[in-house]
Amino acid sequence: MTSHTPADTFPRQYARTLRYTVGAPRSFSVAPDGSRVVFLRSRSGEDRANLLWTLDTTTGEERIAADPAALLGGGEEDLSPAEKARRERSREGSAGIVGYALDAKAALAAFALSGRLFTADLGTGATTELPARGPLLDPRPSPDGTHVAYANTAGELRLTRTDGGGDRALAEPDGPNVTWGQAEFIAQEEIDRSRGFWWSPDGERLLVERADDSPVRRWWIADPANPEREPAEVAYPAAGTANAEVALFVLDLYGGRTEVVWDRQAFPYLARVHWSEGGAPLLLVQSRDQRAQQVLGLDPATGATELLFEERDEVWLEAFPGVPAWTPDGKLVRISDIEEVGEAPQKGAGGRREGVRALVVGDRAVTGPDLHLRSVIAVTEREVFFSASGGVAETDPEPGWIAVGRISHDGRQLAWESSNGRPFTSVTSAVHAGGITVRATAEPDLPGTLVQVARDLPEGVVVDDVAVIASHAETPVITARPVFRFAGERRIPAAVFLPTGYDRERDGLLPVLMDPYGGPHGQRVVQAHNPHLNSQWFADQGFAVVVADGRGTPGRGPAWEKSIAFDFAGATLDDQVEALRALAGEFPLDLDRVAIRGWSYGGYLSALAVLRRPDVFHAAVAGAPVTDWELYDTHYTERYLGHPAERPEVYRENSLTGYAAGLERPLMIIHGLADDNVVAAHTLRLSSALLAAGRPHTVLPLSGVTHMTPQEEVAENLLLLQVDFVKRSLGL
Repeated sequence: MTSHTPADTFPRQYARTLRYTVGAPRSFSVAPDGSRVVFLRSRSGEDRANLLWTLDTTTGEERIAADPAALLGGGEEDLSPAEKARRERSREGSAGIVGYALDAKAALAAFALSGRLFTADLGTGATTELPARGPLLDPRPSPDGTHVAYANTAGELRLTRTDGGGDRALAEPDGPNVTWGQAEFIAQEEIDRSRGFWWSPDGERLLVERADDSPVRRWWIADPANPEREPAEVAYPAAGTANAEVALFVLDLYGGRTEVVWDRQAFPYLARVHWSEGGAPLLLVQSRDQRAQQVLGLDPATGATELLFEERDEVWLEAFPGVPAWTPDGKLVRISDIEEVGEAPQKGAGGRREGVRALVVGDRAVTGPDLHLRSVIAVTEREVFFSASGGVAETDPEPGWIAVGRISHDGRQLAWESSNGRPFTSVTSAVHAGGITVRATAEPDLPGTLVQVARDLPEGVVVDDVAVIASHAETPVITARPVFRFAGERRIPAAVFLPTGYDRERDGLLPVLMDPYGGPHGQRVVQAHNPHLNSQWFADQGFAVVVADGRGTPGRGPAWEKSIAFDFAGATLDDQVEALRALAGEFPLDLDRVAIRGWSYGGYLSALAVLRRPDVFHAAVAGAPVTDWELYDTHYTERYLGHPAERPEVYRENSLTGYAAGLERPLMIIHGLADDNVVAAHTLRLSSALLAAGRPHTVLPLSGVTHMTPQEEVAENLLLLQVDFVKRSLGL
């Protein structure tokens, strides 16, 4: 890690370094033969521009494979609106090379810079700009490295030869709102699928998404600070309205086109696509209400699909990273919610399955009730590499650990990928190929992340015998000191932060600041250091800060996550109250001075807290809150609350505007006016309802700011203004 500028304050450093991610290595890939590791990293903790690097696993030597400054001649990047939107969907704030794709041997890398197409020969280090019709998106080499396919802002999918021999269209839009080879908004924002095309293993064909967003309602995002600018048109599929029409085609390199056939009326969401050696391409498709999903095998010659597995759940089903997939001997690998370990739900099985989220190989669940599966990382001839959460078993001493393990296909042999052999005190992620594992580990008492390159020994033991990939990220100016607990009868995962140097006899009880996200897909209580720096900074301003992951947050099991079905406003708020009161028995919490702050779902939860529980919460700061769930998108909202036409009462009870007349406590609402995820209309509607009810409140509009707040000065001052507001509201 690099040192920080002496004059840095934490808020400024935190914003400038993008939460200390600038300069840290990321986006790892391993060559299939294990000969090299490919990754991105900038030169320092002050430089946001990522370079492409390789590491030789024989020597441990790192080498620059592509430098954006050299390729652009020192000029500034020029990003298209489509690329800016893609980065917003992926929460990408860095610059330079932000993504790359490799051929089958990891010998050639393709990437985009300023909408132009480049390749890097990872053996020689030579970089080449290829002819391309840009601005382009998501370039991907063919497995043999002879071609690069890419999408562009004109909606085309195009193909260029890596020898410079020509560039041509494989598919062109056949309508004004049609795109080829690009994931639609819902896939990017909610389904965690950013890709829109996939090469066949032999490089002769591609599976390509065709998306038509003509049916999607249009919204306009204005810039009130610059009234001379036209509003930006956004196709936004709000709850209860039409989605983009998504289809899939097999395209060959010579003009052939075959449509993939499945019941798109019943299963309109294309959640996952997997095409690997030795097995039919796999599709995971979901019904609109996400209570049913199918794994389909595809015949690319005819476009016909075969039902391999179907599951149903009366609440909802999830799609997970890395699955479905094949083992080399043809067993289907998936993650599923099951009742009994050792058995898997049969094809078409329904009902509410809340017992265990398990790894399933073939027809057998191979992991047990002590683990909560999160993703599949790699499938080898004998093993499946996976990530899983702990804190599920009653015997777990602390919450928040996430581990990487590998288990044999029959479930009989399990080993952990960790530096100390114990997965229970850290957060670990990994990639694996060719007998090499790149393992990134974060621990509560160490800033940053340790990235180790390890080689599998023949007997299956992993040792750190290759290299450590250096991080250039800055060292934080403060140190986080989380104390982890399971709080209350529900054993709610929580972390408590006290001011640095706090002395109970001298300082007595502390005003409390609850600092939750508290909603689906947002785990805050983790066994790591850097994710807690923001909370520690608030604590150092004189608060006891409590972070609680109540029901609905990930990592505790299907029943925990699904207990919020059709009821955001009840369970998530109740658990914040329970955690607060339970922790007050151990920590110096002044329950007569309690504030709450949060962003996005955390903003919704914060506003909800003062509207519905003014007896517990005495002030709130709500950042970019969802206030009316009919204004949020289809896939997310309908999964948890149902369709608004079928459950209008659920939407009324869970939206904030109906509770406006009950505001008794100070409330500050913050919103970026350029936000196209949680649009500013949410805040404006709540503010109007509060005004109509005669309830005073504060609104802080952020001109030009999206759902992220990457601007250094804006991010710093936002933290300072929140502290000032909370202190004044609590009489401090």
